[in-house]
Amino acid sequence: MKIGVLSDPHRRSDLQEEAVGKLLEEGAEYLLHAGDLCLEENLRQLAETGLPYAAVFGNNDRPLHPLADEYRIRPEPWYFRIGDLKVKMMHLPYYLTPDTDLVIYGHTHRFAVEAKGATLYLNPGEVCGRESGLCEAALLEIDTANGKRRVHHLFRSLDPDSTWQKETIDLGIPSDSGSADR
Repeated sequence: MKIGVLSDPHRRSDLQEEAVGKLLEEGAEYLLHAGDLCLEENLRQLAETGLPYAAVFGNNDRPLHPLADEYRIRPEPWYFRIGDLKVKMMHLPYYLTPDTDLVIYGHTHRFAVEAKGATLYLNPGEVCGRESGLCEAALLEIDTANGKRRVHHLFRSLDPDSTWQKETIDLGIPSDSGSADR
């Protein structure tokens, strides 16, 4: 199973479109968005992929609240399942407790991944590149046969001539504990 994860495009629909395209190219089967979409266009891009998706409101998304019935976007924390995978998604990192298999968060504009016991914590970084100078996304790959998890950090410089890079972090199986080895 391959899950594409994004956060914090703010008003950069152009960069989100590019990041979503990269996730699709990498084989994403599901999209998760940890908020600060800011524009309906960013929601529309998720919906138009045809993939199942879920998004949470960020602290800059108040204008999008009336669109909750039209798009799959909810308040944080949002608990849901993707198959047998229990997911908790939020924008602000206030609910980082190990009560699900996967905890997705945003807001910090910094890529982070950590496995603690059976819980994987993932912040995909920032689409907008405001803090890091990078357009970022993450692709979570779970081997459904053995549960082995791998995160691909996808990123490119905001320089228009830059190309996408990929850093892969192997996380082992969920019963492993500790931080990921790079």
